[in-house]
Amino acid sequence: MIILRSLVFTAVFYVVSTIAAIAMTPLLLGRRRWIVQAIGVWARAVMWALRVICGVKVEVRGREFMPTGPALIAAKHHGMFDTIAPFALLPDAAYVLKKELLIIPFYGWYSVKGGMIAVDRAGHATALKKLVKDTRERMAEDRQVVIFPEGTRKEPGEAPDYKPGIAALYRDLALPCTPLATNSGVHWPAHGFIRRPGTVVFEFLEPIPAGLKRGEFMKTLEARIEGASNALLAEGV
Repeated sequence: MIILRSLVFTAVFYVVSTIAAIAMTPLLLGRRRWIVQAIGVWARAVMWALRVICGVKVEVRGREFMPTGPALIAAKHHGMFDTIAPFALLPDAAYVLKKELLIIPFYGWYSVKGGMIAVDRAGHATALKKLVKDTRERMAEDRQVVIFPEGTRKEPGEAPDYKPGIAALYRDLALPCTPLATNSGVHWPAHGFIRRPGTVVFEFLEPIPAGLKRGEFMKTLEARIEGASNALLAEGV
């Protein structure tokens, strides 16, 4: 039954996403915020289909820590769903993504128009400077910048590997950083089409105050995200 429901959801997901991608093209001529709001509608439709077809619900914890104004959010990344759900949860999300994704038709167009932050991983110091500059600009627009500090997807329970980009943002922006834990990879794995019934939890954690030294910040960030994410995995929700 799980296989059948997963196949149905996958078909619905791609059909709905294709229709949405085509329907949204006129918005490329409009305001940036219109694209972000349209993506939010699509994200809520995906979440609805996931619940109805596959029995996968979404729960948000730590709402008292969920930012509504300009904020830096460091999120655990298990798979595709982590790049979808926050558009339905946050008022005006802006993702940090790799530059190569911008060449994908529709996805790349909407990412550019929606003001997502593209990073050239081969750019090193130059890329970090641009990342800080672009993030500062998004903050000036009262947006919530979401970055995956590990830089790529990790399987649930896999050993973490945090990259320096988040430390550069934290230092140069002199802002608190809100960690975001999840167990999404249990129910929407990074590979394959199986969607397992249960509850995907996105848990906003207490922000890490600005001003910590780099080593202390990175140690605190990893401990909070990994500790909370592992606790969610242990719950088996």
